[in-house]
Amino acid sequence: MEAKEILKQHITQIITLTDEQFDHFYAHFKPHSFKKGQIVISEGERVEQEYFVISGCLKAFYVSDEVKTYILQFAMPTWWTSDYGALYNQTKATISIDCITDAEVLSLSNHDREKLCSELHPVEYFFRWRTNRGYLASQKRLLSFMNNDTKARYEELLSQYPQLYNLVPKHLIAAYLGVSRETLSRLYNTHR
Repeated sequence: MEAKEILKQHITQIITLTDEQFDHFYAHFKPHSFKKGQIVISEGERVEQEYFVISGCLKAFYVSDEVKTYILQFAMPTWWTSDYGALYNQTKATISIDCITDAEVLSLSNHDREKLCSELHPVEYFFRWRTNRGYLASQKRLLSFMNNDTKARYEELLSQYPQLYNLVPKHLIAAYLGVSRETLSRLYNTHR
């Protein structure tokens, strides 16, 4: 399926646009191909756009002063990713995003998103809906970290996103869960 059709199926789950409106919407996106390991956003650079994943898998991450990697998000097909703090506040990135696999994405600039939201009310509703869903997912993950032990967090991730285990190396899943690779291996072996 081509990128345009994937995006159309994605947004029409939430909003309805005429073919003409969707063509106008889609005309603001730019396609990009990235290779495994390629950087999409580097910490410290200006962030002008967000990315809609067509295929592949990306990760948003932060590296602490102690050189420990924290995974904030995995972005699989039909997911959106960016450094949203930097994008919305027009500041430099505090996180990085790179490709776990080869990836095809569509980018949308902050300027174009705002323009589309002012032109098409359903698009404004879509982006508001998507932002709210992202906030709820972040809140759920934070509460899980505060209330659940490692095993419960692992099982929650496995049930919500079983496809991650085929796409993402185990050391990255461990970093996402905030555990060592050895701890993840023990959990993985006892769960099988």
